[in-house]
Amino acid sequence: MAEHPINGLMETAMSSIKEMVDVNTIVGSAMNAPDGTVIIPVSKVSFGFGAGGTEFGDRSKMAVEAKANFGGGSGGGALIEPIAFLVVGQGQIRLMPIDKTSSPVEELIEKVPTLVDKVVDFFKKRESKKPKKEEVVVAETVE
Repeated sequence: MAEHPINGLMETAMSSIKEMVDVNTIVGSAMNAPDGTVIIPVSKVSFGFGAGGTEFGDRSKMAVEAKANFGGGSGGGALIEPIAFLVVGQGQIRLMPIDKTSSPVEELIEKVPTLVDKVVDFFKKRESKKPKKEEVVVAETVE
């Protein structure tokens, strides 16, 4: 049986990711400081991958020279994030993590969904506490 076209898409994407991510990406190349200290960067690597495809139309109506009426695609992404430095020197080894304090803008953006939920809940409670309009019947008087 012939190989399906999606196999080629997946193999190409996976080999590209494999080329990008190796041990030197996670534990970087050592750098020597003038005082003899060796500094080694350490990173976190995350990646994702997806592929998909479909065959179009009726096989019996395909052109004779066509192998398949196939359309597909694949994609991937990688995130390389420095997390620490390994410092070797002066008779000791230290792991120095990178401080990841977020800016006030980032913190605000993270809190927006919670704030929106609270505002919506406030208005729902307020609406449920409103007295319902009572129908007022006006009696007619006959003289």
